[in-house]
Amino acid sequence: MSKQRTILLIDDSDYIIEGTASLLRFEGYTVLTAYNGRDGLALAREHHPDLIICDVSMPEMDGYTVLRHLREDPETASLRFMFLTARAEKTDMRTGMDIGADDYLVKPFTIEELLSAIEAQWKKTELAQRGVEELALNVTYALPHEFRTALNQILGSAQTLKTIATEDATVAEIAADIIASAQRLLRITENFLVYAQLETLSADRRALEQLRMHRTEEAAAMAADIAMTKAEHYRRSTDLVTGAIPEGVTVAMSSESFHKVLDELLDNAFKFSTAGTPVRVECSADDRWLTVTISDEGIGMTPAQISGVGAYKQFNRFVQEQQGIGLGLVIAKRIVELHGGTVELESTPGKGTVVTIHLPRC
Repeated sequence: MSKQRTILLIDDSDYIIEGTASLLRFEGYTVLTAYNGRDGLALAREHHPDLIICDVSMPEMDGYTVLRHLREDPETASLRFMFLTARAEKTDMRTGMDIGADDYLVKPFTIEELLSAIEAQWKKTELAQRGVEELALNVTYALPHEFRTALNQILGSAQTLKTIATEDATVAEIAADIIASAQRLLRITENFLVYAQLETLSADRRALEQLRMHRTEEAAAMAADIAMTKAEHYRRSTDLVTGAIPEGVTVAMSSESFHKVLDELLDNAFKFSTAGTPVRVECSADDRWLTVTISDEGIGMTPAQISGVGAYKQFNRFVQEQQGIGLGLVIAKRIVELHGGTVELESTPGKGTVVTIHLPRC
C-alpha cells in the first residue's frame, strides 16, 4: 500500500529534508521535497500528494499560510496535512489545528513516531473514504429511488386527476398545486443525488481526470438554447435578453454537466425575479475560457447567503439556512470547480443577482 502513496515534505532544513526523505523512500513511499512554503504549495497543487508534512517556520511563506491556501482551493482542500515543528506549545498546536491541520509532530521525533503518525493518517483517509462511499451508495441508489418512485406516483395520479376534472375548477386547481409541489420535491431529490455523486468524484483523482476529458461543442449556442427553453417554461420569453453568441467554442465538460449548470443558474434567475423584468445571458470567449454571465433583477441574496453558497462541505447547514433560495447554486458551483472552472457571484437584496462562470476551453 505504501508504495502507491506520495508524501510531500516542506522544510527549510537540509538535515530534516534529506534524512526524512531517505527514511520514507526506504519505507517505499514516493517523496517530493521543497525547501520553502511557496515551492511546496506549487508542488502540492501540481501533484496532489497523499500527505503533506510541512514545517511551520520557513522563508517566503510559513506553514500556516501554505495550509490556508490549500484549504481555500477546492482542488487541494481535502489533502492530508501534518505540521512538523520545534514548537511544543499548545497555542501553536491549536493554531494549526484550527486552520485545518490533520496532525502535529514535534521535533525532534523518532522514526517510530514519524511512521506511526503517517500510518494514523492512512487509517483516517481509509475511514473517511469508506464513510463517503457508504453515504454515496445509500444516497445515490436507495434514497433517491424511493423518493422518485413515490413522487412519480403522486405526479401520475395528480395528472390523471387534473385531466378528468375539466369541469371542476377547484379540483383541477388542487391537482395543479399537487403537481407543482411534487415537481419541486423531485428536483430537490435529484440535486441531492447529484451532490452525492460530485462528492464521490471529488475524492477520486482518476475519476476527476476522466471527468475532464468530456467535451461540449458549440457551448455558447447551447447556453442560449437552454436559456430559451427555461424562459418558455416560466412563460417569460419576452424577458430573456441574450447577447452575441461566440461560435466554435468547445469546453472541457460533458453536455449533461454543462446543461445542469446552466439549467440551475437560469432556474434561479427566473424563479427569484418578477415577470416583466429582464433576465440577461451573455457569452464571451478568449483563447482559454468561455465566460457565461447570467443576471436578473430579482430578490437578490444577502452576504450570509452568498457565503453559504461556497460552503458546500457543510451542505446540510446550507440547505437549512438558505430555505430554498438558490439551492441549485451550490450544485452548479461544485460542478464548475471540479471541471477546473470558477464561479463569481454578486448580489444585492432587492436589486438582483449576477452569476459569472468561467469554463476552460479545449
